[in-house]
Amino acid sequence: MKQAQRGAAILTALLLVTLVATLSASALWQQWRALEVETAERTKAQSRWLLQGALDWARLILREDARNAVPDHLGEPWAVVLQEAQLSSFLAGSSSTTDLGEDLKAAYLSGQITDLQARLNLLNLVQEGQIHQPSLRAFSRLFEALQLPPAELAFLAAQLQRTLQAADAERSTEGAHPLLPRNIEQLAWLGLTPTTLAALQAHAVVLPERTPVNLNTASALVLHASLPGLDLAAAERMVQARKQNHFRTLSDAVQASGVPDLAVNGNQHSVGTRYFEVRVRLRLGSTVSQERSMLHREGLQVKTLATLRETPALASVQ
Repeated sequence: MKQAQRGAAILTALLLVTLVATLSASALWQQWRALEVETAERTKAQSRWLLQGALDWARLILREDARNAVPDHLGEPWAVVLQEAQLSSFLAGSSSTTDLGEDLKAAYLSGQITDLQARLNLLNLVQEGQIHQPSLRAFSRLFEALQLPPAELAFLAAQLQRTLQAADAERSTEGAHPLLPRNIEQLAWLGLTPTTLAALQAHAVVLPERTPVNLNTASALVLHASLPGLDLAAAERMVQARKQNHFRTLSDAVQASGVPDLAVNGNQHSVGTRYFEVRVRLRLGSTVSQERSMLHREGLQVKTLATLRETPALASVQ
């Protein structure tokens, strides 16, 4: 009888120890999880703050650039790519450095400002409800150079015309209006395949209004597409020539092309821009955040029109 009682006592003690260990482990796990959630929320808030600060810095650069009142070209400060650098290096010599926590001192920023008017604007395809033939021919040359199906361009132009006509017709009425694409990715709504969308990323753009191509920043391929009679070799010569001296006027661009009768049009070509894209990448510990913003500059006013959070590629996480 005594042996049975001792066995029961030992079993009870083991059960109590197991229960206490289980409850302790559960409490520790919950405490660890709460700490991880709090850390993630703090990192997320810090990332938003830093990304917004980087965007404001880009807006300041563009506003200061506007004070110079000169053509926009790739030799200006805004066009310099910001390679990844530690956040504290931006605040060197400032009292703000001492206010940074240890985690923020390990933050790294990189970014770039690009001229969106260096690309062909798809909104130019439709003007006053009709297909704009000069713009259609420019996109046709681009599709041909990129070896993309011309049928997709024809279908895109027709769909875009129909969508814009519907938007104009319903602008003064109440109710749901047609949803217009706001970036290249959303052109899938209008029938473009993923292959075509990927090929167009660097050469075409969707802007809120019709815009000319900036000949100071456009690639050789975009110059070839936007300027009738300009082959790729002449376009490359223009790119090399503007590295030495940027184009101050459209006449400078014509002279650099070596094509005296080059068809330059003030409505389709320019040497300045009003739309920019800002890409910012933040590495904060093991967390990487990326944002892409569209900015509109009118005089000294620089407004953010849209911001898109991007998912970093796995290879970019260091």
